[in-house]
Amino acid sequence: MHLRRMKLESASLLLLFVSAGVWSVPIDRNEVHPDVKEHGQEESMDTGLYYDRYLREVIEVLETDPHFREKLQTANTEDIKNGRLSKELDLVSHNVRTRLDELKRQEVSRLRMLLKAKLDSTNTQSLQMDHVSLLKQFEHLDPHNQNTFEAKDLELLISTATKDLENYDAERHEEFKRYEMLKEHERREYLKGLDQEKREKEEKRIQELKEKHRQHPKVNAPGSVAQLREVWEETDGLDPKEFNPKTFFKLHDTNGDGVLDEQELEALFTKELEKVYDPKNEEDDMMEMEEERLRMREHIMKNVDTNKDRLVSLEEFLKSTEKKEFNNPKEWETLDAKPLYTEEELQRFEAELRDKEEELKKRTETLRQEQELLKERGKALEAQRREYQQAVLEMSQRQKEQQAVDGQPPSGPHGELQFHPPKVEDKAGKVAVEAEVQNHLPAEPPQNLPTHT
Repeated sequence: MHLRRMKLESASLLLLFVSAGVWSVPIDRNEVHPDVKEHGQEESMDTGLYYDRYLREVIEVLETDPHFREKLQTANTEDIKNGRLSKELDLVSHNVRTRLDELKRQEVSRLRMLLKAKLDSTNTQSLQMDHVSLLKQFEHLDPHNQNTFEAKDLELLISTATKDLENYDAERHEEFKRYEMLKEHERREYLKGLDQEKREKEEKRIQELKEKHRQHPKVNAPGSVAQLREVWEETDGLDPKEFNPKTFFKLHDTNGDGVLDEQELEALFTKELEKVYDPKNEEDDMMEMEEERLRMREHIMKNVDTNKDRLVSLEEFLKSTEKKEFNNPKEWETLDAKPLYTEEELQRFEAELRDKEEELKKRTETLRQEQELLKERGKALEAQRREYQQAVLEMSQRQKEQQAVDGQPPSGPHGELQFHPPKVEDKAGKVAVEAEVQNHLPAEPPQNLPTHT
């Protein structure tokens, strides 16, 4: 049983692995069983946290313990936030604790590698690193105990992830804003490179595309009766006259956990987004579509999610249908309705880009100089190698010449003596040599000559 399927009053812990998935797909009830679809979505989701893998692995291990899973089912928001749920860790099985210990050791090892890489990149010489002090900058685990996973580790993991995920949407909005400013900066730089006639023609074309994008059908406010009825009729294929909020909720609670999570909510906005964005159109930016989807989901959470657990329960959903805004909502303003940044913000952004570009140029020049220096050193080493080889050859030649003068046998390339076997001559040649030698010898005195007085 997955944690996502647990029907919790509180979703602070559930939030850790369902709240930050940003990809949504149209609902198709005919091809895949809801459980299978849910599993596929879980595999692809990413909270965006730098400790995302550690977080997920801890949750998966905790799911395997029946006692902890039972306590989690009955836990409320206060139990999770004040750490009471974390104390239940002392009662889980030994096998689970052992696996959690190993996960923590792996995470500490990973963080140490990150810290070392960071120190190396800044050329900081720190052979005696105090890992405990350095690990304190990571708030999702207890740095003083680096070998075992304790209740404090679970408490820190829950509180840190909850806090980080609450800021996640704000960071995404800021990233999108910078994306839009970069687009405008590049557009202006492109126009600067054109002559006046081409510039005027291009500006006219861009303005026409913007105007074409604005000419889209009316977009219903997310969570309004008009928006829900449209999904009921066009996506679900049901009779609009038979629209029922409770039935609608159960239809779109695709994993059957009794709540609409962020992915299930965002899937409801597909029909509205298709009115404004088409990937085939040059004037429609799909990055803007995802930002629009995020804004719609936040609108629902703000007006429907009364306990702020980032999930919509059936009770919250039905209460929202009783509000005046449900039947008479304000007109929904799409992203093109008003600018996302001021001219001053754009100028600051461009100045930041120039500073980064200048920094990159300096680094590029430094790297080029280092490369040239390495080439010169390479050439010098190659010249030294050739000189050494030449010196060895000359020394070997002198040795051979000296040995020839001294009458020593010739030596080999490494100074070893070389001996050659005597030449063998045929028998006739040997006889001829002996005769030649005999002819040149002086005559021997006669033997036993008589003596005279």
